[in-house]
Amino acid sequence: MIKVKQVAHVCIFANDLEVTRRFYRDVLGMDTQFNFLRDGKIFGFYLDCGGRSHVEVFQKDGASYSDLNQINHFCLEVENIDAAIAHIRSKGVDVTAKKLACDDTYQAWIRDPNDVKIELFEYTEKSAQFAGGDRIADW
Repeated sequence: MIKVKQVAHVCIFANDLEVTRRFYRDVLGMDTQFNFLRDGKIFGFYLDCGGRSHVEVFQKDGASYSDLNQINHFCLEVENIDAAIAHIRSKGVDVTAKKLACDDTYQAWIRDPNDVKIELFEYTEKSAQFAGGDRIADW
């Protein structure tokens, strides 16, 4: 039997690697763990999400995201969502207001330079992910 330990990484495509790298570093504080090289050139990299989780990024000219893509968004847990929102706004990036979701977690939403949707998450003591119990979806 397989026991999944955690999500190891999410892979996204970027139109511009360096613009994408700066966004994740400067806006979200995610450092590059390592680069992928081919013919002496960087064509991708891994970003550290804390613990053993990463975002993997590869150059793809003409990268686009639409309703046909299989992944709708990815989510990053943050320590303090209010501080995260203030920091993101200070970088000139649009971010939604904080909302207490039906699962009793705080959430806010941004998009990266490639239009990838990113959910920011702060757990509470009542979060369904730990407390259990069915929740009525409010969307």
